[in-house]
Amino acid sequence: MGCTSCSSGGGTPKGCQNNGTCSSGGCNKLGVFDWLGNMQLPSGQAPYDIVEVRFKNSRKAFYRNNKDFSLQVGDVVVVEASPGHDVGVVSVVGELARIQVKKKAPNFKSSEAKKIYRIANQDDIEKWTRSRELEKEVMYQSRTLALNLNLNMKISDVEYQGDLTKATFYYTSDDRVDFRQLIKDMADTFKIRVEMRQIGSRQEASRLGGIGSCGRELCCSTWLTDFRSVSTSAARYQQLSLNPQKLAGQCGKLKCCLNYELDMYLDAIKSFPAVDTKLYTEKGAAFHVKTDVFKRLMWYMYEGGVGGMIALAPERVAEVKEMNANKQKPHDLKDFAKQEVVVVEPDYSNVDEQDSLNRFDNNFKKKKKKKPNRPNANQPQANASSNAPKPAGNNENKQRQQQPKGNPQAPKQAGASGQKPAAQAPNPNQKPKPFPKPNPNQLPKTEGTAAPANPDGTAPAPKRNKKRRPPRKPNPDGNREKPSGNAE
Repeated sequence: MGCTSCSSGGGTPKGCQNNGTCSSGGCNKLGVFDWLGNMQLPSGQAPYDIVEVRFKNSRKAFYRNNKDFSLQVGDVVVVEASPGHDVGVVSVVGELARIQVKKKAPNFKSSEAKKIYRIANQDDIEKWTRSRELEKEVMYQSRTLALNLNLNMKISDVEYQGDLTKATFYYTSDDRVDFRQLIKDMADTFKIRVEMRQIGSRQEASRLGGIGSCGRELCCSTWLTDFRSVSTSAARYQQLSLNPQKLAGQCGKLKCCLNYELDMYLDAIKSFPAVDTKLYTEKGAAFHVKTDVFKRLMWYMYEGGVGGMIALAPERVAEVKEMNANKQKPHDLKDFAKQEVVVVEPDYSNVDEQDSLNRFDNNFKKKKKKKPNRPNANQPQANASSNAPKPAGNNENKQRQQQPKGNPQAPKQAGASGQKPAAQAPNPNQKPKPFPKPNPNQLPKTEGTAAPANPDGTAPAPKRNKKRRPPRKPNPDGNREKPSGNAE
């Protein structure tokens, strides 16, 4: 998988952020970073003449640079094949190739290695590119030939040689297949030399690639190079349910990732007591149900399911086993149970109810705020007591409130300084206001008196409106000066 498969758009990779200038030749398992490339060899020592060359998919091989070509990682070279020649890309050179030979082929003999003929020219590269374009069509035709012969096999990949004289067909099958007639039909149809190679289901998945249940690309197609055996005991140690549909990968075998954390689980389980023995109490015998490695809890249940499952710490289980070894039985396992504080964590998965289907059903209307009742200056203030008589001038006050603001007939209060307001000119366009009709039920009132409110019909005592005059300022002559608002 190259940088184009993990790009976030526009050719920019998500991981390395090198924008296509990968120093290792690409972010796949075929590319190798030469961390010894900048180191200089001691004087008098010749560079290592074995070079690692990679081909299609994960196939690699070692070749001898007997003609001392100046090769770098990424160069396209023409190498020896049987028969003819093949074209590949240099992946490792120098001292790092020596380490790779010791690791992958310890019995490798440089004298028996195949040779590098030359650095590929334009004709070799064009023929190599044409061979890659023919592989897909040839694979479909070969599957048709296999179906005509009723062979129980699946051809998953085809790899052409660089000189277009040979093709290798990779297939998977559960049984042995007699493909002698198939090879004759392929040779007559494609006019090439045919080689059949059987691979396993894991090798097939690594060649085809795909997306795993974790949402990422398959490990075998990106970085995993060796396939180790995976057994069901790895799932048992990790307390996983033995469900083949969940534990199996796309290849049909157990997932390789079951071995990733197996060593950590094995080290943690060493501190737990054995689970093959029962715990005996006065209420009966209890057997082991499951173990939680992360919370360090062991769950036990009485025979018959009485009381449900009981969670015990490993230290408490060892204590009960020691009592049973001394021929002692505790009263109940609940006395040894670990008291846990259950903390309910809030659920932040759907805070804004984006997954709700009826989130738009409720009409959220804004409530109108009630305006506070502001007292009007023209309205008379209510008396402190609720039993006080109401004045008879209510109708007159209402009429005064209905008058427009610009009406000069409306009474105005005097300022704090006691000055009289300036007289406004009458508006010629304003119509005269009709005189209000008298109320027959209202008693005549005199100036300074209120309407009768007593039950016997008598009016209350009149109240005089005394105007408070501002104090006069003294003159320097000793005489008091009249206020400026009064005309002499």
